[in-house]
Amino acid sequence: MGFVIDGLDAEEYDRSYSDRALIRRITDYFKPHRGRMLLILLMVVLQSAVQTLLPLAIANGINTLAAIPTLTQIGMLTGAVVLIGVLGWIFNYVRQYQSAVAVGDVVLALREDAFDSVMQRDMSFYDKYQSGKVVSRVTSDTQDFSNVVTLTINLASELLVVVAVLVVLFAINPTLALITMLVLPGFALAALVFRKAARWATRRAQRMTAQLNATVREAISGIGVAKSFRQESAIYVDFMDVNKLTFRIKMQQGLVFSTIFPALDIVAAIGTGVVVYFGGLQVLSGAATAGTWYLFLRSLQIFYIPVTSIASFWSQFQQGLAASERVFALIDAESNVIQTANEPVDHLHGAINFRRVDFAYTPEVPVLQGFTLDVPAGQKLAVVGHTGAGKSSLIKLITRFYEFQGGTLLVDGRDIRRLDLSQYRPQIGLVPQSPFLFSGTVADNIRYGRQTASDAEVDAAARAIGGAWLDDLPEGLQTDVGERGARLSLGQRQLVALARVLLQNPCVFILDEATASIDPFTEAQIQDGLDVVMQGRTSIVIAHRLSTVRNADRIIVMQAGTIIEEGTHDTLLLQGGHYAELYTTYFRHQSIEYIEQVGAWSG
Repeated sequence: MGFVIDGLDAEEYDRSYSDRALIRRITDYFKPHRGRMLLILLMVVLQSAVQTLLPLAIANGINTLAAIPTLTQIGMLTGAVVLIGVLGWIFNYVRQYQSAVAVGDVVLALREDAFDSVMQRDMSFYDKYQSGKVVSRVTSDTQDFSNVVTLTINLASELLVVVAVLVVLFAINPTLALITMLVLPGFALAALVFRKAARWATRRAQRMTAQLNATVREAISGIGVAKSFRQESAIYVDFMDVNKLTFRIKMQQGLVFSTIFPALDIVAAIGTGVVVYFGGLQVLSGAATAGTWYLFLRSLQIFYIPVTSIASFWSQFQQGLAASERVFALIDAESNVIQTANEPVDHLHGAINFRRVDFAYTPEVPVLQGFTLDVPAGQKLAVVGHTGAGKSSLIKLITRFYEFQGGTLLVDGRDIRRLDLSQYRPQIGLVPQSPFLFSGTVADNIRYGRQTASDAEVDAAARAIGGAWLDDLPEGLQTDVGERGARLSLGQRQLVALARVLLQNPCVFILDEATASIDPFTEAQIQDGLDVVMQGRTSIVIAHRLSTVRNADRIIVMQAGTIIEEGTHDTLLLQGGHYAELYTTYFRHQSIEYIEQVGAWSG
């Protein structure tokens, strides 16, 4: 249950905002809707006036009927009540419609800002934080944020009603109105007591909802592995733990909010009881008529409804504020990758230079220390070494997915920290070890890096890496790949990813162990295409395949973040060092000579 309880902890990028700071930022989102908000305010004023007129009209009608009870007077009273009701419905409809439009536009803008911030976060952010929790902030919390807006609009309406009814109460009976005012501090006290409890309960509930979303997302993403190991029941148990805790925390939140209104109703009941008592005394003494007493009590009921809503506002408001706080924290999260400038990037030649670079995913575990490497433009470089040697870290730094802590990384002699990444990254073609395909067709995924590419260009890119694989697809390039490419084999997904980069036509070509999981037949299909695309481009290959390594212009061997050997395939074999050991252990059995020798033995 430890990981479940961790779901209640704040993320490192979370921060606390004052209510004033949150309200100011929320207000900024409404500035483009000033005209609509003024219309809403006008409707609130008119609706409040109508609500105030209704008891006055009824009271005056009763007094008139008491003096002159005619059918005409009854009809006029009925018509007045109906007219006031219709006007109230019209004003409320306009207000609700315009409010819905305003709230929808504001939530849309906030969600766009939140999603844009997600897109701007560097890859280390996603290494550290669960994607399900991030998704929860973009979807659930932005929706909860709309409560702030709706409650704020309702608050304005309630305040106007309170002011209008309070004027009426003083006009009817100043003494009873003053007695009513004495009860208001009780509402304020109750509101302050519940405010902090509501904020605390809401924060916990939203964090737990994010944990629940993350658990479900992870379970669905890993369902294939779970079924392979027959661990469906274990996943279900983990889900039940999170779900039960979510239920308990939601119950705590519900208990807090369900206690607010009964407490306020008690205060309102006490106030009404006091007014009934003193008003009754006035009627008995002749200081007030029964009609006036009724009018005051009727108006008092109208008065307490908005007062109760206003008193409960700050407690309910906390749900929206807590949600907006989580969204703004995501928007304000600082990126670890920091560009010192945004210099334009034209066509790259592809020269890459590491100058005493220090890099670590966490401060306690350095990966590269004082690392130096020069890759001339157009060179085909192969990087080999055991797992954890730091091979993939080079790729992550070249693509600027991660920030290095010391030294300098130059691209065409320019500091990578000064380049405009929106112009730099499209010139880097990366094929990762585990390719990700988006829902859609094979053609859609190949075209992903260059949306303007024609069908002929897409087809040419697909066939450049060995067109025979297209014949295995039921509908060719129009084959639906399914979610994350589930309808294609791993080899086919790799081929699609390679074709996607080929169509992109980058200046620097990077393969991060992209052929490690491909069978020899599929490897043979793409090897010729790789040779073509690498021609004239800077190519960096992290590979476990002999065919890719031995064709490289230069090979570097890494161990513990350091280059321990470098040279060509033949020279490194003659040295009899670490590369020769890797060749004997991993690569030699992939050679044609070895395969032919094994075939002769088996024959």
